[in-house]
Amino acid sequence: MLIERIYDEDLAQASFLIGCQRKGEAVVVDPRRDIAVYQAVAAANGMKIVAVTETHIHADYLSGTRELAAATGATIYVSGEGGEDWQYRFEGERLYDGDAITIGNITVQAVHTPGHTPEHLSYLVTDGAFSDKPGYLLSGDFVFSGDLGRPDLLDEAAGGVDTRFAGAKQMFASLRDKFLTLPDYVQVHPGHGAGSACGKALGAVPSSTVGYERLYAWWGPYLVAGDEEGFINELLDGQPDAPAYFGRMKRENRQGPAIMGERAPLEELSAETVAKDLAENTVTFVDTRHNTEVHEGTVQGSLNIPAGKSVATYAAWAVDPERDSRPLVLLAADQDQAQEYWDHLVRVGIDKVSGYVTGFEGLPLSTPRLVQPEELDGFESALLLDVRAKSEHDAGHIPGSPQLHGGRVLWNLDQLPAEGTIVTYCQSGVRSSVVASALRHEGYDVVELDGSYIGWVAQQESLESTSAR
Repeated sequence: MLIERIYDEDLAQASFLIGCQRKGEAVVVDPRRDIAVYQAVAAANGMKIVAVTETHIHADYLSGTRELAAATGATIYVSGEGGEDWQYRFEGERLYDGDAITIGNITVQAVHTPGHTPEHLSYLVTDGAFSDKPGYLLSGDFVFSGDLGRPDLLDEAAGGVDTRFAGAKQMFASLRDKFLTLPDYVQVHPGHGAGSACGKALGAVPSSTVGYERLYAWWGPYLVAGDEEGFINELLDGQPDAPAYFGRMKRENRQGPAIMGERAPLEELSAETVAKDLAENTVTFVDTRHNTEVHEGTVQGSLNIPAGKSVATYAAWAVDPERDSRPLVLLAADQDQAQEYWDHLVRVGIDKVSGYVTGFEGLPLSTPRLVQPEELDGFESALLLDVRAKSEHDAGHIPGSPQLHGGRVLWNLDQLPAEGTIVTYCQSGVRSSVVASALRHEGYDVVELDGSYIGWVAQQESLESTSAR
């Protein structure tokens, strides 16, 4: 048996290919939409992908289940659990608690584990050539290494009202009645790692065991004591902000993400074409450089979404394809970089990219405005905005600055002043630059705090040191 973990550092998301070498067949669990990696793994192992499934209706990325099935002819399997309000709305075979997908000697059995979402399935994997007992659990967003899937996302992202309490009760029951009934030796492979907003304090370790989690996870003592109320209070306390794009992911994943098919290579565009399109306001320019380079000059009205491991995350903060259908033009070193960048974008449903350029010559330029930490006290602004997470704000912030998570700003413009200058900051400046560029793109007058919170703290410490002499 082959179990291949395919991990996306951008969204801290894991998908899995489970294959039977004898029969040459494989099933993929929780694929993303840029599917070439699954096809490559299958081909390298002489396998055909015959089944695609997912653990639940995802909120943090757009599922590649339909995309992969369309490309390979694989059968789609999705959860039929959760009740009428939590049913998928696209074609596929429904799995219920105890149902199984079989490939050769391998059995992938669905286990209904509600809590994170009502329809959530985990998958027990049995290698029949080795044992008649399951040895692996693909736990999705149910059990993570050292943590649990958050039950409040339906409130935060899907418009639910107080569903978090029912979800927390379901999570307690799923742990008690499903997870803790498994043998300690069962290996646990979660759907996310550290950095995901689908949990509170996810570990970076890629896998665990039932026995290890039973003994050392924070929730273990509550289950031993049967303390459901204490468990619920602890689980719901301190959950991180949910980016607003999660709501779009939920809706599209339930309805069925659009199938892109094979994407043609992106073309390098001429400066004349891009300048004309910018003048006619028919495209959006994306500067993919680090914010320190962007601050030296960029295309007027451009978005700053830096290349690297967080492209999809930051893009979903700054681009909402439901309200702006204009295609993107990317700044890229070459076609390979542009294609890779596009792969990250489609993971969050930002599909429309018209092409790329490799420089700014011939394009309208501007220089983002900055304010230095020592100038902040005398700077006239309508709002000083902290775009970090609630936990960061609570740990320390610039006096008088309200907090609004960077992934929620564009969806809460009513909380911003209609006139005057807005000053943004984050921890080091990356997130602030993303948000500031998005707000400028919307027509706001935005100035970034140079060095952000770290720079401000250093300046305050310098003042205190000077005054103490």
